[in-house]
Amino acid sequence: MAAAARLAVAGHRVTVYERTAAYGGSVGGFERDGFGFDTGPGVLHVPAVYRDLFVKTGKEPLEACVELVQPEHDALHVFADGRRALLPNASRGGVVAALDGAFGAGAGARWADFLGRAGETWARTRRPLLEEPLPADPAPLGRDPYPALRRRRLLRGARQAATLAEVGAWELGVPGLAALLDGYALAYGLDPRTAPASASVLPYLEQTFGTWYVRGGLRRLARAVYERCVARGVEFVFGAEVAAVVEKDGAAAGVELADGTSAAADAVVAGVAPDALPAAPGPGGAAGADPVAPGRFTVLLALRGGRPAGTAHRTVVHAPSAVEEAAAVFGGSPAERPTVTVLRPDDPAVRPDAEHEAVTVAAVVAPHGPVDWTDPGLRARYADTLVAAAADAVPGLAERTLWREVRTPAETERETGARGGGVPAPALAGAGGRLLRPANSARPRGFYRAGGWSHPGGGLPHAGMSGALVAGLVVEGPGFRGSQ
Repeated sequence: MAAAARLAVAGHRVTVYERTAAYGGSVGGFERDGFGFDTGPGVLHVPAVYRDLFVKTGKEPLEACVELVQPEHDALHVFADGRRALLPNASRGGVVAALDGAFGAGAGARWADFLGRAGETWARTRRPLLEEPLPADPAPLGRDPYPALRRRRLLRGARQAATLAEVGAWELGVPGLAALLDGYALAYGLDPRTAPASASVLPYLEQTFGTWYVRGGLRRLARAVYERCVARGVEFVFGAEVAAVVEKDGAAAGVELADGTSAAADAVVAGVAPDALPAAPGPGGAAGADPVAPGRFTVLLALRGGRPAGTAHRTVVHAPSAVEEAAAVFGGSPAERPTVTVLRPDDPAVRPDAEHEAVTVAAVVAPHGPVDWTDPGLRARYADTLVAAAADAVPGLAERTLWREVRTPAETERETGARGGGVPAPALAGAGGRLLRPANSARPRGFYRAGGWSHPGGGLPHAGMSGALVAGLVVEGPGFRGSQ
């Protein structure tokens, strides 16, 4: 939709064919009995991406279409040893003080020094990974730009951290800080044992630019983008699955739908995984970077009793062992005790009244396929596991529950078409290019890819940037080099 709105403003006649009955893809919602929940992402980072989209496509700014709220705190972190760290939102000094309070004097300074190196990584990769089309030769992006500290080892010379787990162990040096860093990787569907050190940009982005919430839920952001598309003349056809790209004389000439009908076009933009349509990925990017990405297991809880004043919007209850959790998630089995994220928005729009509360509990899990997430018994047992872990953040959670709704990678696969219900991670430099995504320009000529499965990867900010890149390529041609 981000690409469609920009293309419509540029004078193109745009039609969006959507396989489901609604817009928004994985940015979905669920409502029942006056309770409302996000079924996709629940918080927004780098809202400047969507501010830019609304500025470039109409007179009303983003804030005139949705109400953005910045919670006082980024998150409350609850660690396996019982320590807690309430991190303020977008306050480097506040984070330093909070970490010193949780782990002792000096812990905050270690984290701040790490974020400084992460900031250097962001400065080196921001433009090539977010603001420019992927180059035909992406090899330079395969080198890790993180300025890792050199670690002297007796009789073995010096070594530098190559993975995020090594950054945590060698540079942070405090188990709680390492667990905090591992949690950021897992939240984005990355294995800290293999994620490059450049993944340090993920906590940097959150703690530098802040965490935001859309009043009424992020589904309202999807609705606002949809309404902006419609206002610019974009036509939507729902329940219309695209089966293939029609090619003529070496160029994309339209799409063929699953019902056998076809539609002609001068250019085709696909927001699906690379293996979902029979078209080549084009130069640059790894077409199969994550054959089956991890998914999300989510429990939507309708609770009796109001939300206590001062409650953190987001709480992360860390697993006892990030190593064991990662081994399960990336080994194709349910983690015995996963890291759990609890969202408790202070928002009258998502609850029937002040005497009730809508709470979302979620964990990153192995995709559907290696694990049969349609198994009723497994779904119930694992929901109980998440709720039990979340009780550290919401006392009396089980007793307060009126009803719950369980969503797994099986639902994600059915609703979005993503294989295994996987959720794509952001593109990252380093790791030999393994975590780059396929280029936005693909073959045949005139075929483009947008969304989380293409450059620059998954997440709402990255998806918005992919729309801007594709629109620039369609309008300006292969010479487009990104926004200035």
